[in-house]
Amino acid sequence: MTHETSELPSLARGSQPATIPDSRLPEPFCESARSLLKARAGFLLAWLCFIVIAWVLPTPQGLTHQGRATLAVVAWVAIVWISEAIPVGISGILLPMLLVLSHAVTPFPKAASGFAAPVVFLCLAAFLFSAIMQAAGLDRRIALVLLDKLKVRSANGVIWAMFIVNFVMSLVVPAANARAAALLPVTNGIIGLFGNSARERDARKAIVIQTLVYGSMISGMCILTAHLPNMVVSGLLEKQLGLRISYFSWLRLQWPYLGMFVLTQFWVQRYFKSRGVPVPGGRQAIIEERRKLPPVARQDLTVLLVFAFVGAMWATESLHHLQSEIVALIALALMFAPGVMRFGWKDIQERTIWGTLFLLGGALSLSSAISDSGLAQWAADHIYAVAHGYVWWMTLAIVMIGTHVIRIGMLSNVAAVTMIAPIALALAPRLGLHPVAFTMLISDTDSFAYLLPTQITAGVIAYSSGQFTTADYAKVGIVSVLIAIVYGICVMAPWYAYQGIPLWNPTAPWPFAH
Repeated sequence: MTHETSELPSLARGSQPATIPDSRLPEPFCESARSLLKARAGFLLAWLCFIVIAWVLPTPQGLTHQGRATLAVVAWVAIVWISEAIPVGISGILLPMLLVLSHAVTPFPKAASGFAAPVVFLCLAAFLFSAIMQAAGLDRRIALVLLDKLKVRSANGVIWAMFIVNFVMSLVVPAANARAAALLPVTNGIIGLFGNSARERDARKAIVIQTLVYGSMISGMCILTAHLPNMVVSGLLEKQLGLRISYFSWLRLQWPYLGMFVLTQFWVQRYFKSRGVPVPGGRQAIIEERRKLPPVARQDLTVLLVFAFVGAMWATESLHHLQSEIVALIALALMFAPGVMRFGWKDIQERTIWGTLFLLGGALSLSSAISDSGLAQWAADHIYAVAHGYVWWMTLAIVMIGTHVIRIGMLSNVAAVTMIAPIALALAPRLGLHPVAFTMLISDTDSFAYLLPTQITAGVIAYSSGQFTTADYAKVGIVSVLIAIVYGICVMAPWYAYQGIPLWNPTAPWPFAH
């Protein structure tokens, strides 16, 4: 998907321009030119749609003026995200300005309220935790130690070991794309041990897709801070319904998603016929990589103790009543005490994914506007015409499938959930379904967008390994998407009911303490 950049032939002074055979530019240059053209076209189209919807077209029937203005912002940001016209972080910063400019939300502090949401501070702390882990080399150390201790000997063992690594890292590394990026060099090192026979090539495909894509996404579902859409949904539910979902309550609701990995593992191994393919000298190679690691510094042990403190405090929130973001900020205060870390702020800020934080703040602002302006209710009315009149599981399936169709053109999970979650929240009462259960199930299935590598950042990262084609990804992915839909209906919906929020009962009270 990405190519290394190459320079065009240089021109010596006084020489004739260099020619390229067949009048064609090098492929990397052509791809770069196409990307630039796509970005420019997307940028212009986004602003054109924004202006036309906000000030030229009449307000659609049943939609308020604020709703139409918000629709203009949604159109702008959707085109920008799909065309990658500007960095997603910048788009997040611009959203409050667009909401004010279109008169969707005023004044500016209200339009930018997403940046002051508690979940943004939790997310910021999680990003800084991740940067500290990387600066200390603890992410790679944890991965190699677990692979060594689990005595991996086959492709199947590699996948399961890396899933455990993914889950452990999800406790401290936010965002599936961050974990996929951190594990990419480790995964490349492991698959490099395999030969070039047909079975070994297929085993490499299975390892990369299951580890960097499916494993990263599934492992993050049950940890509030491990997947950014989790925080978008929790922030929306807190603002719109006044329901606060603690770190531990989220874990109670979502941990059964871990079982979905068993099904995707069975399917991926069956499709690629990778079960039983041995890792040539694999464990010894992992041991050698571990031996190359420098000794653990005293300061790194202190960092691990602080992380353990955070985990314990998050798990016992119902006892001490300190909210997750407050605990995270206390931990930052401890970590940045003089002498606790062996590196400085510069090493941390370079590894912090600031753009994603800005995207989250803007996404929360837009998500709130979609709900408050009436746009979510208006969109829900139109979806209702298609989805109503069926039993609860059929209705859920229809909306889930529609969600995956919408997701085909979007790279960012945060972007997609920003638009989908408020509509699902408004749609639930119309369909006679529980708003929290319905919104979470619809938003969750969005994370399992496995049809194209470009639908989620983790897929792009996995594709960069060069181990599989888009056809490989799509063929195995379409069944994996169906697995996710069926799992949500047959496993997660009954589990939510057992926890006290049955999808089919919209009046069921919130079972968790505020």
